[in-house]
Amino acid sequence: MGHSTGYADVDAVLATLLAGVRGTLGPHLVGVYLDGSLATGDFAERSSDIDVLVVPEDALSDEVVAALGTMHARLEAGTSKWARELEVSYIPRRALRRVDPDDNCHPCIQRGSDQLVTEAHDCDWVIHRHVIREHGVALAGPDPRTLIDPVDAGDLRDAVMSLLHGWWMPAPTCRRWLDNPFYRSYAVLTMCRMRYTLHHGVVVSKPMAARWAQAALDARWTPLIQAALAWSNDIVPDLGETLRFIDDTRQASKR
Repeated sequence: MGHSTGYADVDAVLATLLAGVRGTLGPHLVGVYLDGSLATGDFAERSSDIDVLVVPEDALSDEVVAALGTMHARLEAGTSKWARELEVSYIPRRALRRVDPDDNCHPCIQRGSDQLVTEAHDCDWVIHRHVIREHGVALAGPDPRTLIDPVDAGDLRDAVMSLLHGWWMPAPTCRRWLDNPFYRSYAVLTMCRMRYTLHHGVVVSKPMAARWAQAALDARWTPLIQAALAWSNDIVPDLGETLRFIDDTRQASKR
């Protein structure tokens, strides 16, 4: 693996994953790309997961999915904590090009799981495609810009709206997660990034969006955003203010 994330333990898990993917897919592998915080530059050891996109040439057979599942289970059972922080999606080349509501179910493994399952990759993958195309890091394969069409700013805004009025409704979808202090920080910073995307039509790192929000939004939110940026068990965003910030962001999206 030619790319280093700057974290030796993360690099080791990625190298093992890459070897496993290559060994399983062989010549049918198109590319492997870092997504999420390792792509946008806001990776935090205490809270981040490892988002990876694997692009096979064609849709995977049941036998190949089973072999990949075995590989992931073996990796998750290892000694590195980062193996349990992997979120990996397998999207074939044709389906990756642009969002297709009729072809959006792909194998993936979620953080904390050793089970490879096939799930819908809905509106959030409009955002993921943009991040991978504009910021994704190739661990193997061609420049991601050759595989993904440019994502329209309007489509990004629509995806943000859909998430705000779906997952980020405080009850019942995301509310139970907000008792976790790190998730609360994640929620506040995600609202900052969503507001940045609604305003500018692009996706940037959470810290960059937070700095913009501190300058652009009402000053009442400054202490909340500052607490979220600390990513600390000792400095925790207030729950009530976090819920109000989520609601304020949802109301702002309507405007």
